[in-house]
Amino acid sequence: MTSRTQLTSWQRLTSLADKYQNLNIMSEFQDDPKRFDKHHVALDNLMFDYSKNQFNDEIFNALVNYAKECDIEKARDDMFSGAKINQTEKRAVLHTALRSTSTEPFLVDEIDIREQINAELDKIKSFVKDIHQGAHTGYCGKTITDIVSIGVGGSNLGPEMVCNALENYAHDTLTVHFVSNVDGEQISQILKRVDPTSTLFIVASKTFTTSETMTNAATAKQWLLNHYQNEQAIAKHFIAVSSNLDKVASFGIDPNNTFAMWDWVGGRFSLWSAIALPIALYLGFENFQRILAGGENIDQHFVSAPLTQNIPVIMALLSFWHATFLNHQSQVILPYDQALTKFPAYLQQAEMESNGKSVSTDGTPLPYPTVAALWGEIGINGQHAFYQYLHQSANVVPADFIGSIHSHTALDNHHQILMANFFAQSQGLMTGVDESQVKAQLKEKGLKNEEIITLTPHKVHVGNKPTNTLLVDKLTPFALGQLVAIYEHKIFTQGVLLDIYSFDQWGVELGKVLAKDVEKQLAEQEIDNNQDSSTQGLLNYFLNKQRQNC
Repeated sequence: MTSRTQLTSWQRLTSLADKYQNLNIMSEFQDDPKRFDKHHVALDNLMFDYSKNQFNDEIFNALVNYAKECDIEKARDDMFSGAKINQTEKRAVLHTALRSTSTEPFLVDEIDIREQINAELDKIKSFVKDIHQGAHTGYCGKTITDIVSIGVGGSNLGPEMVCNALENYAHDTLTVHFVSNVDGEQISQILKRVDPTSTLFIVASKTFTTSETMTNAATAKQWLLNHYQNEQAIAKHFIAVSSNLDKVASFGIDPNNTFAMWDWVGGRFSLWSAIALPIALYLGFENFQRILAGGENIDQHFVSAPLTQNIPVIMALLSFWHATFLNHQSQVILPYDQALTKFPAYLQQAEMESNGKSVSTDGTPLPYPTVAALWGEIGINGQHAFYQYLHQSANVVPADFIGSIHSHTALDNHHQILMANFFAQSQGLMTGVDESQVKAQLKEKGLKNEEIITLTPHKVHVGNKPTNTLLVDKLTPFALGQLVAIYEHKIFTQGVLLDIYSFDQWGVELGKVLAKDVEKQLAEQEIDNNQDSSTQGLLNYFLNKQRQNC
């Protein structure tokens, strides 16, 4: 395979990065009054503005040409067709099939996955109905009032983010809780708040061996047994989302209450699958279907829109331009909607676990940076925390601003004030405040010339910081499905542009293997002297301190 750096379009981008390293965004707006018109994309209920970025027409055309030279459209079609694009694990990548309403058969390894998907959706729908109508009760006949979802990574972040975001659509009889941390503090606090007679546990683990998940599940099981003193109660209070039916059965869960996971759905892309059982229970099956519909809406846009009007492709191209050619090694996600509190954390996993790689698809080390570190926070909170860094640090941090036109909560002028900040911050990051403006402002306040000279350097904002803006009409289940799918396809496109495999996560696996070995040393209180002296010293210090407190 030809290295990406050998492509004509890559070389063109390299020369453009040198030529336009000081490109000024404000100057581009002054030179082209129609810049916004040219550089935003509007769907029926969603708009994406990327005009406030460090590019001009020459750069944008070169980026699109690079995407074409990478054969992005073929790569996209391969994913949707079920080709095994996750080649290190020999798997297809078909989270998109989970939200497709097509009725055409879809064969993967000679199995029609459409039938499997539809059967699982029917099973989810039926189970949700049984819980909501009280047909499925606790062991002593009480209606279920609390759902405790036990998982980690993709089995936790997606469902928790969605339930948090769509609380306004929640079914009024259920409360949902999420446990992911193996730190016993989290599950113990939740168990204090729920009643064993009316609590349902959902254990989500593909293999049903994930250390953190199964440790928490065992604690929950023992807590339930301490109340009932009867193993038969487990089948009424525990549900599994797993592919390991033997392990599920030995835990005591009724196989009929086990929901499927497939190897062609990666954990961080799994909220469209039975991993979403907490979502469907909390919001109702109809709202879960609306989330699926929003995802499918973006799938259709991604497949059909030309590259120059394709939101995920443009987002990926700009991130690629910023990180790989302009060396902006950090990107921030800034939602201005309280419901999206957990969206930055969700995207952190989705993007960095996917594209935080350093070798190409043929296994050779990459001679260029890949994706930036992704982080974020609710925008208003960020304004009083790290926006100082965004505005005046010498480092450039491209930002995605996400907001909604209509709020779920109409309190006086709260939303107008919120959105005034939303628009002003992206504007300020671009325009900045130059020395002459600062001096004029200080002079107007009546400061003496000496004071003006002293203060001016501290109040200058260089501006020229790139931002995207995503606006939805209202944060509905459909709109949230759209947002998630946009970023999923952005991540996929980035992987193609960078020539990396986006759908494995061997860095995660390494930590798991090492933790098992350390866990064994701690359990046996015998430290391996063949490992590095720092780890030996830390483990010895830890064990010695524990013994002193016994």
